[in-house]
Amino acid sequence: MDYKQIIRQVPGFPKPGINFIDVTTLLTNPQAMASAVKDLIAPYKASPPDRIVGIEARGFIFGAACALELGCGFVPARKPGKLPAATYTESYELEYGTDSIEMHQDAIAPGNKVLIVDDLIATGGTVEAVLKLLKKFDCEVVGIAGLVELTFLNGRAKFGDIPFHALVTYDSE
Repeated sequence: MDYKQIIRQVPGFPKPGINFIDVTTLLTNPQAMASAVKDLIAPYKASPPDRIVGIEARGFIFGAACALELGCGFVPARKPGKLPAATYTESYELEYGTDSIEMHQDAIAPGNKVLIVDDLIATGGTVEAVLKLLKKFDCEVVGIAGLVELTFLNGRAKFGDIPFHALVTYDSE
């Protein structure tokens, strides 16, 4: 399926000079959504992970759907203060300041195989923070999957030798 024909681009959002990649158009198309989920999990079908970590917020949508397809658990990686039980927290740099991401301390068991899923990989900073969080669990990260990758921002360079799988790439703004 040609996902680029379905995903909308919005020039000038949220500010001039930015070309926003809007995956909500894919979400409203059930055939495209089902196809994207199947394509995201294809490399992991033969040996499914124990958990999928979905990154707030659109990573929840794709991650949960992928977890259902693979028959594994889903773990949300959330902004601070959104999870009710004890959490691990990791801070990361943004273009202007810092942010943090949290996961429940009991969400992943030592030795679990984990797949990270997000909608869009840009600079890789959020995924890098999730990777640091996952070290606290003593688990095995088997891969990172994203619907869209902005290759010109070189985010995958932050993932080391962890396999990375994207369905759509954009090579320029």
